[in-house]
Amino acid sequence: MTDGFFFQAIIYLLAAVICVPVAKKLGLSSILGYLFAGIIIGPYVLGLIGQEGQDIMHFAEFGVVMMLFLIGLELEPYKFWRMRKFILGMGSLQMVLTTVVLFVACSIVMPWQWETTLIISIALTLSSTAIVMQTLKEKGLAKTSMGRSSFAVLLFQDIAVIPILAILPLLADGHVSGQNIHESLISNYPNWLQTIIVLSTIALVYLGGRYLIIPLLHVIAKTRLQEMFTASALLLVMGVSFMMQLVGLSPALGAFIAGMVLANSEFRHELEGDIGPFKGLLLGLFFIGVGASINFTIMMADPAFIIIFTTIFNSIKFFILLLVGKIYKKSSDQNLLFGFALSQAGEFGFVIFGFALQLNLMPTELSNQMMAVIAISMLGTPFLLLINEKWIDPYFGVKEQNKNKYDHIEEEENDVVIAGFGNFGSTIGRLLKANGIPATILDMDSDRVDSLRKMGFKVYYGDASRLELLKAAGCDNAKLFIAAIDNPQVNLYVVDIVKKHFPHLKILARARNRNDAFDLLNMGINDFYRENLYSAVNLGIDALVEMGHRKYTATRQGQRFIKYDEAATRRLATNRHDKQTLLAGTLREIEIQEQLLKQDLYAQLGAQDHGWESAERRKEENTLE
Repeated sequence: MTDGFFFQAIIYLLAAVICVPVAKKLGLSSILGYLFAGIIIGPYVLGLIGQEGQDIMHFAEFGVVMMLFLIGLELEPYKFWRMRKFILGMGSLQMVLTTVVLFVACSIVMPWQWETTLIISIALTLSSTAIVMQTLKEKGLAKTSMGRSSFAVLLFQDIAVIPILAILPLLADGHVSGQNIHESLISNYPNWLQTIIVLSTIALVYLGGRYLIIPLLHVIAKTRLQEMFTASALLLVMGVSFMMQLVGLSPALGAFIAGMVLANSEFRHELEGDIGPFKGLLLGLFFIGVGASINFTIMMADPAFIIIFTTIFNSIKFFILLLVGKIYKKSSDQNLLFGFALSQAGEFGFVIFGFALQLNLMPTELSNQMMAVIAISMLGTPFLLLINEKWIDPYFGVKEQNKNKYDHIEEEENDVVIAGFGNFGSTIGRLLKANGIPATILDMDSDRVDSLRKMGFKVYYGDASRLELLKAAGCDNAKLFIAAIDNPQVNLYVVDIVKKHFPHLKILARARNRNDAFDLLNMGINDFYRENLYSAVNLGIDALVEMGHRKYTATRQGQRFIKYDEAATRRLATNRHDKQTLLAGTLREIEIQEQLLKQDLYAQLGAQDHGWESAERRKEENTLE
């Protein structure tokens, strides 16, 4: 009974629900909470989950795959090219220096075969993309100098996993014994043919994304069924990952390439919103698995070796990262954070050691010890970052500020987010764009989104009522949110979500009529704009002009009418549910409004109001008409 799915699921979720909030309450990273949860329920403490956590590791690794898909979504091809100096420069420099130093140090001290030493050196060079990216997100460091550099190095490392896995069989003279985890459909083909198939597969992912997946997403979007779009997003990630695995490549690389292909599409934010919850949950499961996989039996057999080796390896990697950061002229605080964040080993180390074990390139005991080293180093990273934050970083100057500039439109960190880009929202967007203010725009009409993107607008397909999508669109860092959705109920719901989860955002909301305005006022939104009111007043102004009023006088009367009507709306909102009181109050407000407008009109006539009536003004109006 205790081996059933529901019991195991309850154990995982209960451990996370208890340990993660406790870790956050203590000021620690959520990653530590997940790791400790895995240790507690693992086979070496309470023994509530499978042997060494292996039962969940295969499933949980899918969280890493989806994380790389989201990273790809955030990295458009031109951004990749723009970052090539950091990706190729910093990434290759870190990997080469770390591998060489670790190889030389282990060759001098340890009695290992050179193949074993090389594998250990390369595997420990890789850092944990999951831990680092999650930490950057939690601490808001993704857009800092350290965040960009970390991303570049991690991206190079993730791509480098492919040639690393290709080199390992060569170290074993091409003979793979047993059923290995990277057996592929093309493993028996000649090397030249394997290369062609692999390159063709990558090209297929790229072309399929552009000419098959995006049109398919358009068709699915027209159904307006959110669950179908979510299913399509998951199918996309799983399908691409499985296809890459069939040809012997990393599933994570396939997901990353697919993400890059879709980074320029209008579905980018919607895909982020759909996959985000799954990624977060599976990454948490991955960290629980890492904690559960820490083999305390092996550690207790030779604790001195594992602790000393982990300390020395982390130190070597830390100082090499500091050197790389110094070469690229990073400030002291950013460089220290860069070194501490990436000094651990990563999740791909488990894959490399497991593959090397299948190839008989290293003893089983040593492989298990190295996996324990990886787990311990990952476990120690949040503590190192905490030590740096509390006791080291405060003494190294002012933090680098994250500047938000309007010219970085491509980074989707705009100050303005517009939800709804129909006739109402597009007018606002065009006005802002004409005045040099970009906006991140969300809309549910895929055809309209496609058309507007061709006209140069940064519009994305997505349901703005979903919290994940609002976060992906940059509401955490934006200053202004404009709710301009056609459906009044949906618009109110979106306003409620934004007000609740992004209290710092200034909200300007569309109201179709007075009832919508009442709802917004009751929610505490004072900046509402009644579309029927303004268009009706403009028509009324033209009617006054046709009936003989001066243009300026009619326009001023229209503006005063809006002013008085909005003030009356605010007063009437408190009694909107009492029909009799509302009716009596409305009649009273209409009478007051008419009296005030008459007084204003008589005052203007008495002053001989001739505004806008000059010959030059009339000539300009005739020219515009």
